[in-house]
Amino acid sequence: MAYFLLFLLVAVVLGIIGVTAEGLGYLLIVGIVVLVADVTVAAVRLSRRARRPPLR
Repeated sequence: MAYFLLFLLVAVVLGIIGVTAEGLGYLLIVGIVVLVADVTVAAVRLSRRARRPPLR
């Protein structure tokens, strides 16, 4: 969970820098790619947890 939040923060920061700094639009693209990858990994992890049978 900590890695998810770290990568989410990195994606937001890269996106903000990419939007505000002139000539650094590629950072916005990198931020979006990191965000999509992070959400995908989180969704896969949550779906794997849902398949486990209950402990009882």
